[in-house]
Amino acid sequence: MTDKPIKVPGPDHPITIEANPSRVVVTVGGKIIADTRDAVTLREASYPAVQYIPRRDVDMAALTRSEHTTYCPYKGDASYFSIPAGGERSLNAVWTYETPFDAMAQIKDYVAFYPDRVDEIS
Repeated sequence: MTDKPIKVPGPDHPITIEANPSRVVVTVGGKIIADTRDAVTLREASYPAVQYIPRRDVDMAALTRSEHTTYCPYKGDASYFSIPAGGERSLNAVWTYETPFDAMAQIKDYVAFYPDRVDEIS
């Protein structure tokens, strides 16, 4: 895995992580999958902001780990989960960086949801 580039956020690709003071609730199939007041908002370059939710506030039993993985040179290897209650639309709906790079250590033990693969993130 040494062939993967590792990059540090900077002026050319800024990444910020800040506490979200609001309650964040994720629902799928009429069921609450996550409910927290401890989310963090990650803003990366020109991408839409993403809410990362602590695993302790996620119904992890409602998720099924998938084989899908991706790599971000700024954050590391991402693992994915599907939400069976959401059917086909909720395949690989959740991602997490279980061993993020040092610069992104703040999102360890957090998960994020694709807004178009769940019913609602409010």
